[in-house]
Amino acid sequence: MDDTAHRTAPYDPQAEARWVPEPDKRPGRTAFQRDRARVLHSAALRRLAGTTQVVAPMRADFSRTRLTHSLECAQVGRELGAALGCDPDLVEAGCLAHDIGHPPFGHTGEEALDQAAAACGGFEGNAQSLRILTRLEPKRFAPLDEAPARLAPWPGRSVGLNLSRAALDAATKYPWTRGGHPTDPDSTKYGVYADDLPVFRWLRTGAPEGRKCFEATVMDWSDDVAYSTHDVEDGLQAGHIDPAALRSADERAELFKIAERYAPDASAAELAEALDRLQRQEWWPRTYDGSARARAGLKDLTSQLIGRFCLAAEQATRARYGPGPLTRYAAELVVPAEVRLECAVLKAVAVRYVMQRDEQAQLRTRQRIVIAELAEALTRTAPYGLDPVFAALYEEAEDDRAALRAVVDQIATLTDASAFALHARLVEKAWPNA
Repeated sequence: MDDTAHRTAPYDPQAEARWVPEPDKRPGRTAFQRDRARVLHSAALRRLAGTTQVVAPMRADFSRTRLTHSLECAQVGRELGAALGCDPDLVEAGCLAHDIGHPPFGHTGEEALDQAAAACGGFEGNAQSLRILTRLEPKRFAPLDEAPARLAPWPGRSVGLNLSRAALDAATKYPWTRGGHPTDPDSTKYGVYADDLPVFRWLRTGAPEGRKCFEATVMDWSDDVAYSTHDVEDGLQAGHIDPAALRSADERAELFKIAERYAPDASAAELAEALDRLQRQEWWPRTYDGSARARAGLKDLTSQLIGRFCLAAEQATRARYGPGPLTRYAAELVVPAEVRLECAVLKAVAVRYVMQRDEQAQLRTRQRIVIAELAEALTRTAPYGLDPVFAALYEEAEDDRAALRAVVDQIATLTDASAFALHARLVEKAWPNA
């Protein structure tokens, strides 16, 4: 898609502002082109090449990682956003950054780190993303003479990549603190830690409380589309998913129990209708034997699903808001209910046949132990074992909470392999064949 024409979408100076003002180095680049480039060239994004998406990176020759998922999400989001009038570089930057805070071992690592970080407020990958973008990824620093009230907690501090307000907002999937979900106070999802509230309040200037910006809703749906389709593709190619099993009444019943976590208000009948709609499509696989023709069909399956899900959202959003450019808080992405159910069923397929395999369950148990023991060892021996950046944060910590947060930040920046390696060095209990 040629999206050049969409770069003129209306964004005001407030959307393009940076927490620390800085001059352009090269005339002609937009603020959002700079944002996209900064995320793309960051070490934090590169690290995702070594972190789990579904299957651990070292356990398959061509497995997807958090990095490949982020790139796929960015491609989906860029085109969908451009079709709706967003700046495509802005949406792509948000998509590239949306998982940048995820720790080693995927959601298993996230859960284990949340327990390890209980004394300093917990851990959440999305809140960690904001922390990396605005503090931990070294790119820009506040001036030494900046007033403390402007850039708490101290002048001269790192402001991370110093992205624009709109780019940070586009990467913020959950714009609230822990327990602050606007409709579900028991939700474990949130987007900011207490000590990152100054920059959060800045980036949310003028935003309706608890509401995602339009670009973030595009990112959020692109994330769902990318991982639900590609995880099924990977499961089929690896031989973990048998298309024939999806026609078994017993298997479907188990599948719909899982799908309810993604669509809690849907009935089993509605989920069955969603799966039936997909299975009726001519491009839906009836078998998979690994041949070149079957692999081509698998790629077509992914393309068809992405096109189906994105076009449905584009058409429904246009039907509600009309043909003009849709940006910031002028609209919310509309995804038809039946399409959300189809996506939920695909997520359930990946969970049941890929993530719930016995070997994956055993690996997750080992990963949780590694995270817990790493947190204990680093807390006991710090600043020994910490990288210089985190050792400095530890030594500058004003209390035990801040010191523990520095340890958690260190663990969160590891890849799967480096987490095992550091565990072997500090705990002296390496897992064989990990």
